[in-house]
Amino acid sequence: MNMKRLLLAIVVAFVIVFGTDFLIHGVWLSSDYEATKELWRSESEMNARFHWMLMAQLIGAATFVIIWAKGFAGRDLGTAITFGLLMGLAQQVWAIIDYVVMPVPGALAAKWVMAGLVQCVLLGIVTALIYKPESSPER
Repeated sequence: MNMKRLLLAIVVAFVIVFGTDFLIHGVWLSSDYEATKELWRSESEMNARFHWMLMAQLIGAATFVIIWAKGFAGRDLGTAITFGLLMGLAQQVWAIIDYVVMPVPGALAAKWVMAGLVQCVLLGIVTALIYKPESSPER
């Protein structure tokens, strides 16, 4: 495993997750969250737990990159897009479950799913471009 490239890909993936989560949740969906504010913690409560959010984003980014590096590295961008889509589907199951168990509007859940899929496809592409195995696997 190419550790320098792996660590670089994890850092870049984390930055992408953090940045796109801000754009998705802090900008695009802010009015949706305001309309359903009775469902969420207060801003001060969320800020007090922000370090948990960062840790979760780092774990998610690292897991994504390591799975790519262990099983898919060296393949083409089509594979990276498919990988990102499948990882996104696995992740977005929780948005659907949240819709079932919480009084979340269907439109908000649909936005979570779509944004999460786009985010993971982007991660797949960027990870494939950054992480290169030390020697290309024969396929």
